[in-house]
This record gives sequence, C-alpha cells and structure tokens, in this order.
Amino acid sequence: MIISTKGRYALRIMLDLANHSEGKVKLKEIAYRQEISEKYMEQIIAVLNKAGYVRSTRGAQGGYQLSKAPKEYTVGMILRLTEGTLAPVECLSENTFPCKREGMCAAVEIYQRIYDAVNGVIDTTTLQDLLDIEQEKMERSPTL
Repeated sequence: MIISTKGRYALRIMLDLANHSEGKVKLKEIAYRQEISEKYMEQIIAVLNKAGYVRSTRGAQGGYQLSKAPKEYTVGMILRLTEGTLAPVECLSENTFPCKREGMCAAVEIYQRIYDAVNGVIDTTTLQDLLDIEQEKMERSPTL
C-alpha cells in the first residue's frame, strides 16, 4: 500500500490547520509553509470542506479552520476520505466482488493481518497525537 500525495497532503493540511487553530488560515499561507502547490491544495481542501472536516470563510478576513478539535480527527478518517480503501489487496476492499479463490487462499490471511495492523495504527492516532509528536521533535532538535 502506498499513500498518494493527495492523502499525504491532506494530512499535512489538516495538521497545519491544527497548528494554527487560533484563527482562520489562508490557503496561500498553508501552501507556503507546506511547500505544496496552491492549485493542488484547492482540490484537496474542497474534499475536506465537503466532508465537513474544515470550514471556510470568504472575504478579506476569511480562510480555513478545522470544524472540530484536533483530537476528534483520526489519521484514518483523513486518509480514507482522500484515498478510499487502504486495503493492501483488492479482495479485502469494500464493495468488491468476492474472490473465487477466497476459500483456499492462504495469502489472504497475511494480507488481513497487515490491513488490521494499519487500521489499528491510523484509527487510534489523532491529529492531536501528531501535534504532540511534532512538538516533541521540535524540542529535541537543535536550533539552527
């Protein structure tokens, strides 16, 4: 399983908004800090906005902000929104046709374990956890 740039950038956008939760944040500011194309970010933020993960305000004082507290978003929520399924193989994806080899496939057992492990991590890690990790890393790293 490889997480696409869309999924990785969505997580970075949400984390940036969580880091700047004191007010509304302009897309241009996030693009600059995260080194992401503003055009590409517009597509991703539209998905996040439509899902209700972020709120947008128009106008000179407008921008984006999280709809809920960082502790209420899991990494899994964000990645599934942008990536769809995170199953390592098609036969474990939702809305797929049953595999004709399902009853005799031993490999599917290991794929299921991988999927369960990934879900266990992303569904228990919140944006707040990532903020905490980021803060710890900043405190440990030497200043330039």
